[in-house]
Amino acid sequence: MAGDTEHGQRLRFAVLGPVRAWRGGEELRTGSPQQRALLAALLLRGGRTATAAELVDALWGDEPPHAALAALRTYASRLRKAFGPDADVLASEAGGYALRAGVGCLDIDSAERLAAEAEKARAAGNGTRARALITEALAVWDGEPLAHVPGPYAETQRARLEEWRLGLVETRLDLDLELGHHAEAVSELTALTAAHPLRERLRELLMLALYRSGRQAEALAVYTDTRRLLDDELGVEPCAELSELQQRILRGDADLAPHPSGDRAGTGLSFVRPAQLPATVPDFTGRDAFVQELSHQLATAEGRVMAVSAVAGIGGVGKTTLAVHVAHAARDHFPDGQLYVDLQGTGPVVAEPEAVLGAFLRALGVADSAIPEGLQERSALFRSTLDGRRVLALLDNARDAAQVRPLLPGTEGCAALVTSRTRMVDLAGAHLVDLDVMSPEEALVLFTRIVGTERVAAERDAAMDTVAACGFLPLAIRIAASRLAARRTWTVSVLARKLGDERRRLDELRAGDLAVKATFELGYGQLEPAQARAFRLLGLPDGPDISLPAAAAVLDLDVDTTEELLETLVDASLLESAAPGRYRFHDLLRLYARSCAERDEHPPAEREAAMSRLLDFYLSTAAGVYVLERPGEQLVKHIGPTEHPGLAFQDSGAAADWLFTEAGCLLACARQHARPAGSTLQRAVDLLFVTKDLTESGAYSRLYAHAATALLDAAQASGNHRAEARARTILAQVRNFSGRFAEADEQAMHAVRLGKECQDPVSCGYAANIRGIIAIYQQRYDDAEDYCNQALECFRADGNLNGEASALSNLSRVHTETRRPQSAVPLAERCLAIYRASKVTWRLANGLYAYGTALNSAGRHQEALAQFEEALPVFRDHRQRMWEGWTLFRMAEVHLATHEYARGAAHAEQALTRIRGISGEWRRGSILLTLGRCLDALGQPGRARACWADALTVFEQLGHEHEARTVRDLLSLATV
Repeated sequence: MAGDTEHGQRLRFAVLGPVRAWRGGEELRTGSPQQRALLAALLLRGGRTATAAELVDALWGDEPPHAALAALRTYASRLRKAFGPDADVLASEAGGYALRAGVGCLDIDSAERLAAEAEKARAAGNGTRARALITEALAVWDGEPLAHVPGPYAETQRARLEEWRLGLVETRLDLDLELGHHAEAVSELTALTAAHPLRERLRELLMLALYRSGRQAEALAVYTDTRRLLDDELGVEPCAELSELQQRILRGDADLAPHPSGDRAGTGLSFVRPAQLPATVPDFTGRDAFVQELSHQLATAEGRVMAVSAVAGIGGVGKTTLAVHVAHAARDHFPDGQLYVDLQGTGPVVAEPEAVLGAFLRALGVADSAIPEGLQERSALFRSTLDGRRVLALLDNARDAAQVRPLLPGTEGCAALVTSRTRMVDLAGAHLVDLDVMSPEEALVLFTRIVGTERVAAERDAAMDTVAACGFLPLAIRIAASRLAARRTWTVSVLARKLGDERRRLDELRAGDLAVKATFELGYGQLEPAQARAFRLLGLPDGPDISLPAAAAVLDLDVDTTEELLETLVDASLLESAAPGRYRFHDLLRLYARSCAERDEHPPAEREAAMSRLLDFYLSTAAGVYVLERPGEQLVKHIGPTEHPGLAFQDSGAAADWLFTEAGCLLACARQHARPAGSTLQRAVDLLFVTKDLTESGAYSRLYAHAATALLDAAQASGNHRAEARARTILAQVRNFSGRFAEADEQAMHAVRLGKECQDPVSCGYAANIRGIIAIYQQRYDDAEDYCNQALECFRADGNLNGEASALSNLSRVHTETRRPQSAVPLAERCLAIYRASKVTWRLANGLYAYGTALNSAGRHQEALAQFEEALPVFRDHRQRMWEGWTLFRMAEVHLATHEYARGAAHAEQALTRIRGISGEWRRGSILLTLGRCLDALGQPGRARACWADALTVFEQLGHEHEARTVRDLLSLATV
């Protein structure tokens, strides 16, 4: 049978709670939330095939990620791996997937079968059996259906399953009243109507339960409250059944009389009402969404078995503070008392559940002589003692779910609120809450409440810098603010400067017995050796996050082993899962992880080796992306060998996705290797060289420039001329794209000189090419032609076809500007032919752009426009915003030449939008110049003058006198 293994073990699945899977008695890993969303979507289709498009819509709705289909395939592959011998139950067919695990494998199947049997028993007059079957069906639920599963499909199904559950609850309560359990039903119905105030059937049952309990006035008050609520909310009257019940109560209908009671006799115990909650902090701040979420869970505890909420988060994030605050606010819902214990989960010796239960039982009035020995016996007595009572247990600082399970009340009307650094995914039925750091606004409010409004208002920016340096972590903010409050001579700026030093920041965050480092040390001390090593080494890279393959390179492990390690760190709240396959540290935890690496990583050379492996991973992968975009490019053969093979991509789209996704990480990695004494300096420079598409796109110019500057300084200090030459070439390109031509030319000039000294064809060719481009912009056309020819000679000697095409493109531009269209066009055609022959991807758009520019200068405007129109979507698809904007600008020039001024103005305005904030002021000034000309020709001199005035400011600030003079002439001739 499908779903049975060769050993007779069967796959089982659950969706009426967290999405889970088992083979026999072994629970299987169902992976990330998105992966569980795919599993749930397939399970709920009952074996029917779901297309890829349907599944993408189910998981992400209207905003799928760029690589949604690839992610879908990855999730399906991981599920098959998790299913092991039963992998074939997940079938790929008709462009989609189907999960055929057999009838009865899903918990919904069990619940449906029990509900159907209950219906038959009730129809046969066996109310007792019907109630037992409904209760058994409801017990199949393990908390919120599809708990923590994202996506619109899961949300819809969650609502459907919850509606079904409520219907079963109503049926069971109806049976309770039939069997005479009206007094027991009142408290449950009261909570349910509070949670679902517009559900009239629950109101009807509550009225009947109250009436049969001798509480006629309260029953009628329920009707009055219902009528008012329905009128206020919906503008309608109560349903006929509710109105009829009110009339029957008013006239004392004998048929409403209670059935013989099935209530149990009292136990005769003299109960004590414990009130053990710690005091809440007077300056509790923010957390509104979390307070509301947890308060709702506790408010609806009545009538639910084992209502449990588990709050997880890193040390110092405020779990206990939040839980205590919420528990105090919920006291009215638990009139029989509140229990509290610190389970010491982060300490070397945790609280034993048996001892905790003894303390709880005493607090509830059980005599010492009546408290049995043994964990199981005490746990059973604890649940019995709480039966029929409404008590809240706050279990603070738990180590794991195993420590918590014996301490759960397990009876209706009671609830447990648990805090832990561990995400208790294995605590059945628990409502899980992941507590994050504060928002900047909340953090500033907390800081202000401790320090004082007057001091903060005078230095608001410094205060924001302070809470940001604290990583918006409540404990860190409280420590920093307390230190400042105790030092009246300090300004906020003094504290901000102290926290600005990353190496001393954790030492500064100490006040009395509070210390951020000590809090982190507790969690770190509980890690297994492999986990601790992963925690230490992954704290070394500077990037905003890290991908799973990159982390595997750092740890020198395979991807699967790395993922298992990282997920355990996520569960321990020492690492965050930023997205499927991506991880990140909280800023302060990263500093702590680094300090652990410096202290505990032996031998110390392993830190350098880990960072070297990461650099190799980025360089190998980026070099592959570079070659994929530029077949025939020779740059990669001039890069030293790497030990890590990196990732390989089959298509340019996936390669570009990787490059731009990893941009911040790989640039940070390159900058970290800007050390004169390091052996990795040359590889770091080469990493920037093979990722120059990032700066050409304009999106990462600033980060790229910072990395290039740092590497240049390190290369100069080390005396490594090859690295210096390439770093200067890189920096020349960055400065060129930002319009800072004098700086760019100086860097390129030194790069050519150094490149010749060390016989490096990379810096010689590319730096000479950049000098040619700069000379064109500066209208030094003789120099430009000389530099371009030098570059052409160098590229040809190296067999670098793409470099040759680029140099030909620039030579074409020289001929264009010197009014030699008869030679400019053939040069551009040769450039384009090279790109087409080598089957390059977005570089082909550069050839089209160059050809279009030459054709426009030759007066072949429509042909030029066709080239630009072909190039534009290529640039757009490859995220080259600068080139996209510059192509729109060239199209505006064509329209200006053909007197299509409205179209020219439209394209110029689009160009301004595309380059905004990414391409330097010189390009913006050039576009404004052309836009003004189009507007002036359209009879809009006022708008034209505004554009030219803005352009003049740009060119004057940049020191570009030729362009500034052109604009001044236009302004002097323009009519207002």
